[in-house]
Amino acid sequence: MTRALQLAGLSLAVFAAPAAAQSHHGGHHASTAEPKASAVQADPACTPDHAAMGHCTPADDTPAAPATGVGTDLPAGDAPAPPPPRDWYADRYFPKAEMDHARHAMMVENGGQRVGFISLNLAEYQARKGRDGFRWEGEGWYGGDIHRLTVKSEGETAFGEGLDAAEAQLLYSRAIGPYFNAQAGLRQDFGHGPDRTHAVIGFEGLAPYWFEVEGALFLSDKGDLTVRIEGSYDQRITQRLIVQPMAEMNFAAQNVPESGIGAGLSDVELGLRLRYEIVREFAPYVGVEWARKVGSTARYTRADGDDADSVSLVAGVKLWF
Repeated sequence: MTRALQLAGLSLAVFAAPAAAQSHHGGHHASTAEPKASAVQADPACTPDHAAMGHCTPADDTPAAPATGVGTDLPAGDAPAPPPPRDWYADRYFPKAEMDHARHAMMVENGGQRVGFISLNLAEYQARKGRDGFRWEGEGWYGGDIHRLTVKSEGETAFGEGLDAAEAQLLYSRAIGPYFNAQAGLRQDFGHGPDRTHAVIGFEGLAPYWFEVEGALFLSDKGDLTVRIEGSYDQRITQRLIVQPMAEMNFAAQNVPESGIGAGLSDVELGLRLRYEIVREFAPYVGVEWARKVGSTARYTRADGDDADSVSLVAGVKLWF
């Protein structure tokens, strides 16, 4: 009897051991899983970047993500752009004053330079009926991309008769877009007729389809108001051979008999020139130009013994530097 009770107790112990082991291991797993769950629920070291990737959950006092994005992540709208960063990394290792100077020099070299340019668009001999002559037209400027000081000059002479007509302009030029400049300043006339000083307001630039256009309004010290519009186009035949049609029209608000100018459209010039660019900065050319006085201007011209219209064969050079 005693032997039977011992065997029964041993059997119960054998069957109870796996359950106890299972209960022991189950409790171990539960205890190890619980800290992980608590860490995910409140991790004060969890950053927004890690939270966004699902690696952790931030604490209650840590935002899961920034309220607004930056750059292309910003929502659509007209909100002001965020300020540029000012925590320059180089300032940690070099004196800030020296780095500020270096950054200023970099900005100047990448868009803030002061440069000069001189262009002689026309410098040509004109063979025409009755009297040959010489004509020039050019400009130069100095400044940056936005603000410039510009000087323009043009005129013509008749051989044996001296200076026929000439002008010089001193202008302030300011960029009003990627392709156009607004200009304002003074113009001084020379040559035959009265010497007049004009206030100038105008523009110049590159119109769609690569047309170079220029216009100006002139108000003289005598109250005379005139307008000039010019345009040209470079049609490349080859990389060096270029055909350039050009046109100029002048208008006046009133008759100016002492200058030989009539009200309305006063004169028109049309030209066609073929040039060859030996180098980009030097290009000889030949061409033809037709000019005609219109309306009252034509009557003033005939009264002086000149023809109201003329055709000239031209040969000259275009250069810039």
